[in-house]
This record gives sequence, C-alpha cells and structure tokens, in this order.
Amino acid sequence: MTQNAPPRTLIELLEGGDPSRAAIRAPGGPTVSYESLRRQVHGLAGQIRGFGIERDDRVAIVLPNGLETILSFLAVSSVATAAPLNPAYKADEFRFYMEDTNAEALITLSEGSEEVREAAPPGTLWISMDVDENGKAALSTAGESKGSQRFERPAPDDIALVLHTSGTTSRPKRVPLTHGNLAKSVRNVVDTYELGPEDTSLCVMPLFHVHGLVASTLATLLSGGTVVVPPRFNALNFWRLVEEYGVTWYSAVPTMHQTLLSRAKRRGGDDSGHQRLRFIRSCSSALPANVMIEMEDRFGVPVLEAYGMTEAAHQMASNPLPPGKRVPGSVGAGTGVSIAIMDDEGALRSVGETGEVVIKGTNVIGGYEDNPEANADSFTNGWFRTGDEGLLDPDGYLKLVGRRKELINRGGEKISPVEIDEVLLTHPSVVEVVAFGVPHPTLGEEPSAAVVLSESTTTQAQLIAHCRSHLAHFKCPRRIHIVDSIPKTATGKVQRRLVAAAFTGPSAGG
Repeated sequence: MTQNAPPRTLIELLEGGDPSRAAIRAPGGPTVSYESLRRQVHGLAGQIRGFGIERDDRVAIVLPNGLETILSFLAVSSVATAAPLNPAYKADEFRFYMEDTNAEALITLSEGSEEVREAAPPGTLWISMDVDENGKAALSTAGESKGSQRFERPAPDDIALVLHTSGTTSRPKRVPLTHGNLAKSVRNVVDTYELGPEDTSLCVMPLFHVHGLVASTLATLLSGGTVVVPPRFNALNFWRLVEEYGVTWYSAVPTMHQTLLSRAKRRGGDDSGHQRLRFIRSCSSALPANVMIEMEDRFGVPVLEAYGMTEAAHQMASNPLPPGKRVPGSVGAGTGVSIAIMDDEGALRSVGETGEVVIKGTNVIGGYEDNPEANADSFTNGWFRTGDEGLLDPDGYLKLVGRRKELINRGGEKISPVEIDEVLLTHPSVVEVVAFGVPHPTLGEEPSAAVVLSESTTTQAQLIAHCRSHLAHFKCPRRIHIVDSIPKTATGKVQRRLVAAAFTGPSAGG
C-alpha cells in the first residue's frame, strides 16, 4: 500500500500505525504495540495455514471480548474467512451456525470451552488460543501441520468475514463481507469522526458484531490510535476506564448510553472521565432525541447518532462532528454511502417523502450466500433495500420512521422471531406459535410470543424455561401468551405485527 492510499484489505489496514505506539490495551492485562500486532498477526496467520486451512475455508471463533478475539480475527481473515460467534449461544445455536457456515475449524480458549467443542460438527478442527501476560498469543491443535505456513496476502474481493442476519420470514441469512467491503467501511468511520493517532477508543460492544469490530476496533487501528478492550460493558467502572486510559471516544447502543446517563443522574454527575472525551457515538438502534440532548447536557460532548447494518459492513450514515449540524432524532447523512428512499415499485421518492431506505456503496455486500430468494427481494436496480422506512430532509439527513422487517431489535441485538418459533415448536405441548417484539422502555423491544397448546397444564414458566435451555438469554421471550388461536390472514399466513398489536395495544388483555 502506498503512503496515504486507502487500505484495500484488512492486512493493509494495520500498516500505518507507529510501531512503538500502543495498538491494543486490555484493562488489567497486557498492552500490544503496532509492531507486535503486525508481527503476531502474520505469525498466527502462517500457523493457521500450517494447520491445513485454505483461503476459501471458514473458521469459527468463539472467544471473549479482548486481545484473543482481535488477534484471531485479523489472522484468520488474512488467510481464510472468519466466522465469529456469540459465546453466549447454547449448544443448538453453535451447531446451527457452524454447520450453516460450513466451518472447517473452531478457535476457542484452551480451557472452559466444552459446550461449543461438543456442539461442533464431526471432523471440525479444534484450535486453542492462549495469550500470556505479555500479550503474546499462541495457537495449538492436535496432530501435525498439514500445509504450508507461507503467508499470502488476501485480495480485496476475498471474503474476510461471514456473519448472520435475520429476515422477516426466513432462517438467519449468511452475510459475506469482503476485505474491500470492510476496508471501505472502516475508512468511512475514520473520515467521519476525523480519527487519528492521538485518539483512544473504548470498545464496549461485542467483537462478534460489526459495531464493535468495525467502528470501535478496526477504525481505531486504521487511524493509528489505541483501542481499549475490557471483557464487557460495566457501568460501574466505565468512567474510571475512560479516565485511566485517556479515552477520547466510544461507541455503544442506546441501552448502554441510557444506563450511563441514569447512573450519572443518580450520582449527581460526579463522574469525571467524560472531560477527556471528544465525542460519543450511538448506533445499532434508535437513540431517543431526548436522551441525546440529556447526554450532551450531562457529559458536555457532542453525541453523534449513526446508522449501520451488517450488510453494509456497518456504517451507512452519521451525524457529523461540530461545526457540522447534529439533528436529534436523525441518523445524519450518508458517509461514503449513497442513500435514497424507494417506493414499492422501485421508483425513488422525493425529499420529504416516506418509503424504504435503500443504499449503494463499495462497503455493501453483493448478495447473501446461497439465497437467491432473499437477493431478489433485497436488490432493486443496484440498490440494496434495508427494510427500514425513512425519509430524507433537504440537507440529506435521514430520519428513520419505522421498520418493515419483523426482526426484533433488543438493545441492538437483532433477533429472528423464526428462531424463537422453531424452539417453542420443539416443546411437546406447543401446537402453534408466533414470536414478536413488544416495546420496552430502555431496550427498545424485547421478545414475546403467543402459543396454542395441546396440553392445558403446561405453564408460561415451563415454556420460558424451555426457551432458556435452547436460546441465548437475549433471545428468550420474557412473556409467553397462552391463547386459543392465533390470528391469520385469509390465506392462512400469520402477520406478526398484527399479533403483536393484539397484545400491546390499548385493548390488549393481561
């Protein structure tokens, strides 16, 4: 990569940082310089090749937030395709996602990963990852090396990352993100927030999502700055970390912002770390306008709401830094991405008219994997249909007014109601089921469901317990309505939003 040229791959993204500067800092743990990061990524990538992993192979990564995940992701994506998974998944979920991605190998910690290893399909190569107190990573696996350890640079069109996203009527869809997709999105984030070597980000979002991976981590590494990665978001020590590590910005979902704001109000605003911040970023679900205003008043820095989705390798739009205009209730203008509003027939609508938000850009996927039906529904005349309803104002700022998709957005976690349906239908007493989202005061939505039973003695508590044994906690319905029948259209289709309205509207019964 030539000096100042935009990166085309993730390995090029690492080349600009000052070798002696801290790239990654783990609170209570090691600090890794850019020189060490580059050396380790190249070395680990060679090891992975030596284990017999080829460019088109997929490698599942199930690791806690931290240095282990970052090093594993960068190494795997350099020589194959990374498939990071939520460590909170249950065995059935691990099995589905690994089978669906056709993962050849699995990277976990050497200890404490029994559930995911047992869930891995037969023949999966298990690779253990350990990081010592000095931040040096080591990979190991049973058996001898199978292939060449020669490191070969990826091309921009090579798939670096595969994630899943949920649609309205289907199982989770595979989203293949190329090096070019990710590099462009990372560049857009850096440019939007004018990130540089003096910036330090605090990554409180999980690294198996594009929000934490792209915005908080990869954008920081491209800028030559430092990313601080605690194991999880903790409101009790948040501002201490901001102060101790000189954090200049962080990005989070609205639920986290609201937690910090609520705590600051209770404590009388004596958290001092925010004085070091340059800005706060919010993304992955809608930030209420009043919360944005209260945060700016309380913390004294601009709060910039952004708009992102997995299919666009994260960021599509954002409110700008000062002196640019910040609009409460808007996700801002496109950031290196073309945004328009489209009607049902595929015609673009005028300023101020509501319709479906559509996007174009080199960070946007070319299509879902092995899903021609979803691709036919999602692409029109070169535009990708986001499934969100919105409108553009005369300044090009986007306001989201609703969502066509039926997926449930719980604090930024996107949940497919079909997954909940399928789990509940495995209960012997459940005859029919429909899962849906219901409003929640801080999370935005939470899962709920209605079921028809064959056995009247089955209780809501038993059904919820059944879900908890098969689904990650954030996907489990907090309430399950036991009903005599589920409303359907004349053609026998269930309309989730109509069912949800029946249980959340003013006429809904207990």
